[in-house]
Formats: sequence, C-alpha cells, structure tokens
Amino acid sequence: MPEGPSVRKFQLLTSPFVGQVVAKVGGSSRKINVDDLNALRLQDSQVHGKNLYLAFVAAEGPLGPTTEETVLQREAASGASSPAKAGQGQARAPQAGYQDEELQELRHSRSEASDAAEGPGNWLRFHFGLFGSIRANEFSRANKANKRGDWKDPVPRLVLHFESGGFLVFYNCRMHWCTSPWADPASDILSVEFHRGRALDALRAPDPVCYTLLDQRYFSGLGNIIKNEILYLAKIHPLTEGSLLALSDLERLLDCAVQFSSEWLHGKLQGKGLHPQIYQKERCPLGHAVMKGTLGPSGGFKRLTWWCPQCQPAVLSGDGDPSPAT
Repeated sequence: MPEGPSVRKFQLLTSPFVGQVVAKVGGSSRKINVDDLNALRLQDSQVHGKNLYLAFVAAEGPLGPTTEETVLQREAASGASSPAKAGQGQARAPQAGYQDEELQELRHSRSEASDAAEGPGNWLRFHFGLFGSIRANEFSRANKANKRGDWKDPVPRLVLHFESGGFLVFYNCRMHWCTSPWADPASDILSVEFHRGRALDALRAPDPVCYTLLDQRYFSGLGNIIKNEILYLAKIHPLTEGSLLALSDLERLLDCAVQFSSEWLHGKLQGKGLHPQIYQKERCPLGHAVMKGTLGPSGGFKRLTWWCPQCQPAVLSGDGDPSPAT
C-alpha cells in the first residue's frame, strides 16, 4: 500500500482544490454515500502517516478555521466516526474484509471514542490499498490486459468534480467519516515534529527491528519498502533484536529512515521513480545473493522481507547464539 511519501504527494494534488465547491460526484464506493458530498466545500486537506484527511463544510457557510487554527481543537477530539450529514447514521466499524495489515495499523492507532467532541467540520479519512492512488484532472487508464485478457480501466471509488471545472479521482481506497483527523506529528517520519527520542526508545526494545519499524505508533508512514531499504542501508539484519544493537547503530538506522523517506518524497515530486537497492532484488548492489523471508511477530501480520546475509550479518546474543531465528 502507498507509504508516507506517496500519500504526501496525494495531499499535494488535493491542495489546489481547497476552498472549492463540489459540483458533481461519482464513484463506486459503498462505504459512504458519495451523494452526501455534493454541493459541499472542500475546507482542508491533511496527511498523517499513511492516511489522507479531507474536511468538507456547507458551501454557503464560512470556510472555517485553517489547518493551523484547528490544531488545538483536534486535541480535544479523539477522531470518532460521525456522519457527513444529519440522518446518515453512525459510520461503520471496520469491516471483516479489511486486510490484515490495515487491521494491524488500526490497532496501532488511538481508539476512536464515540462520544468525542465535535470537530470544526466533517472529515473524510482515506486509507489506500496496494494500488491506491489519486489523480487530478485525469482518469487512470489500463496499461495492460487483466487476467481475463480484457482491457478495463480501473474503477474509481470516488470522483469529485468542482465548480472550477477541475476534478479529483480516488482509486482503491477505504473511506469513512470522522470528527477530526487523529494526528501525532511526533510519530510521522516526514514531519518536522518527528520525535527521535521516542522512536529510539521503541527500537531499543528486545524485539526484531523489522517488527518495530512497521509499528505506526512510532514510525507513522513507514512501510515495507522503506523498512527493507533502510535496514540494508544501515547494514542491519532484519531479525536483529534492537536491544542487542549499539545506540550508534540505532541512530544510523533512524537517520536512514528519515533521509530515505525525504529523498523518496523529493523524487516523487520531481516525477522520478524509486530504484530500490534490496527490495524485491535477487542480488544486492555488491553482487551478493539476497535472501527473502516472510517475517513478523507470532500471531501478527507478516511481511515479505529481503536482506543480504553478507552485508547485513546476524548479531550474536549474549550466549553466543545468533539473534535472528532462522
């Protein structure tokens, strides 16, 4: 699914439409009533980790507070599900069809209490699937035939046409209404408020670092691609327990996480593709054979992981046994 840098780019595509009124809507979503968005004004656009939030208000009303002015108001709200309009009813709880990874990330987020204070507007939360995306003023077109041999364009989940004539198209995403976006900038690896100390404390736990890096409570926006790449850059075996690593090693890993994510975002904004060094590779840049395994905590979600045994050697524990169990 799209990681932090990709969702940041999505947010930049929506920003020019802030302040505009929705003139027509469409899309295949069954999670929300898309017609409820008709004639509303897009008030704000925010991104937090892997989630995009759009705020809508009545078109005839004031634009409402800016992003900066809503910070304190969001402190008082816990992000409860709420309807876009009176009479819509409570937003649905996560469905059983959610992928395991999405359920895991929802568990890592703060719970959304039903009695939360009303936010400054109605926020629509977007969580993107594996091939989720946003297009501005264009539709996605099929570039190859599907498994049945048919050439079919992707079906949008939501299309917003604005009075200005422009439009936004949302693909492969889940949406639900909330009173305000839950945000912890201290956990967002692309935020200037990212809290390195808290992230370091998490990494120093006696757990494999590849598990901790995907914990959105401390590394919001960090996904499987970033995880694989930064572990290779830092020369750390994915199953090494953080408690066995020197502080300097963990600092280097954290530096790699921030730098790689920032450079990936910068490249995206320039229209450049990502060229991984280890992710989905058979050999590392030095020519060594790469290993692949499905790694994750017992009873938890497991992700495909690539590493180079020579560039990322196993770390010995105090009793002389390798930390990673193979």
